[in-house]
Amino acid sequence: MEQTVLQRPEILAPAGNADMLRAAVFAGADAVYLGLDGYNARRSAGNFDPDALREAVCFCHARGVAVHVTLNTLVYAAELGGLADAVRAVAAAGADAVIVDDLATAQLVRSIAPGLRLHGSTQMSIHTAEGAKMLAKLGYSRAILARELSLAEIEAVVKASPIECEVFVHGAMCMSMSGQCMMSAFLGGRSGNRGACAGPCRLPFDATNGLRPGQPGKACHLSLKDMDLVPHMAQLKAAGVASIKIEGRLRTPEYAAAAVTACRAARAGQPYDEALLRDIFSRSGFSDAYLVGRNDGTMFGVRTEADAAATRAATPKARELFRRELERIPVHFCVSGGVEDGGIKLTAFDDNGSRVNVYSADEPQPAQKDPAPGIERALGKTGGTPFTCAGVEFACGEGGPGFLPGSAWNEMRREALDKLLQKRSEPAPLATKEITLPEYAEHEVGMIPQLAARFETAAQLPGAEYLAKLRYLILPIREADAVPQPLRCKTLLELPRAAFGTVEPDTMRRLAALEGSGFAGVVANNLAQFGYASPLPVFGGLGLNVTNPMSAAEYVCLGACGLLVQPETALTAMRAVAPRQKDGTPVPTAALCYGHLPLMLTRACPLRNVRTSCAGCTHKGKLRDRKGRDFPVRCSAPGSAGMRTVFNPVPLYMGDRLTEMPVDLAVAAFTLEPADRVEEVLTHLFHQQPFDGEFTRGLYYTNN
Repeated sequence: MEQTVLQRPEILAPAGNADMLRAAVFAGADAVYLGLDGYNARRSAGNFDPDALREAVCFCHARGVAVHVTLNTLVYAAELGGLADAVRAVAAAGADAVIVDDLATAQLVRSIAPGLRLHGSTQMSIHTAEGAKMLAKLGYSRAILARELSLAEIEAVVKASPIECEVFVHGAMCMSMSGQCMMSAFLGGRSGNRGACAGPCRLPFDATNGLRPGQPGKACHLSLKDMDLVPHMAQLKAAGVASIKIEGRLRTPEYAAAAVTACRAARAGQPYDEALLRDIFSRSGFSDAYLVGRNDGTMFGVRTEADAAATRAATPKARELFRRELERIPVHFCVSGGVEDGGIKLTAFDDNGSRVNVYSADEPQPAQKDPAPGIERALGKTGGTPFTCAGVEFACGEGGPGFLPGSAWNEMRREALDKLLQKRSEPAPLATKEITLPEYAEHEVGMIPQLAARFETAAQLPGAEYLAKLRYLILPIREADAVPQPLRCKTLLELPRAAFGTVEPDTMRRLAALEGSGFAGVVANNLAQFGYASPLPVFGGLGLNVTNPMSAAEYVCLGACGLLVQPETALTAMRAVAPRQKDGTPVPTAALCYGHLPLMLTRACPLRNVRTSCAGCTHKGKLRDRKGRDFPVRCSAPGSAGMRTVFNPVPLYMGDRLTEMPVDLAVAAFTLEPADRVEEVLTHLFHQQPFDGEFTRGLYYTNN
């Protein structure tokens, strides 16, 4: 899209429906992001069908506003054809960029519509410089960074990134790192990774452990306040952030207008109505905790009736922010003709080459005085349009333009601006290519997959007779030194799913130091890790969210020797995930057959909502929901760079149905279990016995 030169950072606003889009654009957004029906992370928003998308793009482009379309959900093999059609629809609409999560979507965009820019969704969990570099390698032009970054971490990523970086500046904060949450899927059967999050984290959860005896917990330990980084706009601008993003496609037009207006003022270094921004939507205030490196109870909040009442009271005031649209497109006028020609021609043109002509209905009369000042005043009245007068040029003969009444000039101006806006609204579809989707053979069922086991610590390792029956042992890289030398040839070192602060450079140094120490390979849990995990064999882990054969093939191209299928994937969809190498050799796939599933990976600590510090904490706790179920919480390390995991109360178990798992490797994930319990579970698995306690089959038998 040709458009006027924008200030930086770009203000990117949500458009959950046509009304919100209009409000965001009229209030002055530089770009909007919206969803196409079916393939975006906010399926419950109004979204747009292909026809409505074309109209939205034309409306925005006429006003110099870019349109980013979200295609940022995980997809299954059976959906790849529909996804390809969605990419064609986005290109036909002439959109500027697509926000992408699944590598399959990125591949389809590159193949079908190479003119579309790729933006890496926050669902990809990009939070380090190496992650941004990998996106650049894959043809992305922008990385949408994780919300959990501090200002120093943002600065470091932006400085090292070869592509643009976008950050969220206002709106809801998920408790979990985006792309690493399975809570909605496993508690309610609605996958947030598939665009249908039910928001169970906003429900009450009480802390029942990890506290001093008798210390009461507070409710809603998984509900964070909304983010507000608008007061830090100057710092983000100085950091080189290319785009600031407002979250909220499920909210109102008034919310979008208030947030855009505040961002525009802050970007210009001007004051803004902080009370209006808070009242139009908040959860008892805002938080900037991640940006400033604070991790405490002030981050948590819920939406109260007082908040809702404030919103109702603020809505009429916010509505005034988009009653008339912002004048932002420079328009130039040229007046030609005049008394000698018997008429006036008014030419209106913009800086991008669009040009229209209109003609006076009446003949001008000889002027008694210089008409230029009056003409300039009449043509400068562009209010109610997206245009602002950038100047008037006169190209008349010796008699000049002559005299026309002000009403005539007003009518010519209106007609010229209407025609110019219409010209700027003309569709500009992008070129597309026809492709044939690759065929993928389904994995056979009926065979018993080999067994592997993942352990949280080396202290959980079972006896030799159990270890001998396992194809692989998987342990976090921090446990490498504790792995006995004879076991290293079958041990994979798991890299962290999140690497904030110094974790990534520390991991890179640790990998370099372990080279030649006999380990079988590493498990990569983030796209970034494919840039530095070699020369050890690399296997794809839980954090990659692999659900279809095309994304699996993309990871194989990056060097993956095997891939774990995302646990929300039904067995029927899992059969089609297995990719093949260029020589036709199948690449092994794996799936979890046992384990307390990690429902959330969070940088915010649920227990800090009741604790004043980490001092004395065992880094273990529990959250109890309304039904009395206890969700274990484990903290990897204290401090702002540490990560916390919230686990499912009951384990997944497939030991008695291993032959139904269409994978090469079944992985038992041990996190909370002591060594003796590990041996009991392995015994059940080895003998394909029913489980000896409460368990779940997860989503393996759902129709997804």
